[in-house]
Amino acid sequence: MDLLGLSPDQFKSFVLILIRISIVLFMLPIFGGRMQPNAVKAGLALLISIVLFPVVRPDPTLFPEGLLAVVRLILSELVFGLVVGLILRLFFAGVQLGGQLIGFQMGFAIANILDPESGAQGSILAMLGYWVAILFFLLLDGHHILLKTLVESFSIVEVGSLGLHDGLFGRMLEVSADMFAMSIKVGAPAITALLLTSASFGIIARVVPQMNILIVAFPLKIVVGLFFFGLSLEVLLCFMKRYLVEFEGVLRIVMNLMKV
Repeated sequence: MDLLGLSPDQFKSFVLILIRISIVLFMLPIFGGRMQPNAVKAGLALLISIVLFPVVRPDPTLFPEGLLAVVRLILSELVFGLVVGLILRLFFAGVQLGGQLIGFQMGFAIANILDPESGAQGSILAMLGYWVAILFFLLLDGHHILLKTLVESFSIVEVGSLGLHDGLFGRMLEVSADMFAMSIKVGAPAITALLLTSASFGIIARVVPQMNILIVAFPLKIVVGLFFFGLSLEVLLCFMKRYLVEFEGVLRIVMNLMKV
């Protein structure tokens, strides 16, 4: 496709498609972090937009004239991309929260390290769970499902047309609640085992006060926590499979709540 051969209206349509694709990609944990060069992210968004433009082909005559109208169209695509990207990002945030809770019980609350992906400090287990979730996402063809859903989004919510219905905010709250529930389910085995371990050492400290509990308990809690965290990865894989099955349906519901 020759971008230089586009009419002004067609070029405006292409820019709106590029904005939607770019925002979704930049919200993805895989492509949206600081570790990926901005040139690579921009090039990938441009490439996908060029491929999709002949397929989508929005009607340029539907777009009104005027600066304010163009700004409204751009904002509508920004909001759409943010909502879709946030739904996917919440899942990975849930995995990170589960790892953070486990690390806190293991005694890693002060052992945070700099996360190069987000630029903030985070728990070691939170980062480990985050990257394992990304590997599961790619292994289960989650990126293919995302691209397929993006293509379908242009037929559900046409370029430049966005409507925010009342049910959208309630649905987003449900997705956020599911994220917190999933983080508890992922971290529950390790957290329960660590709480029982702490309770056991509390009893031992009362029975044998001469024992230095801190020296013994800290390495043992690390071993117990890592063991059950490894077992939780199988639970995470099951959650990822179910999430990807439901992901398309949830996105369709959300997109239907955003169409005019």
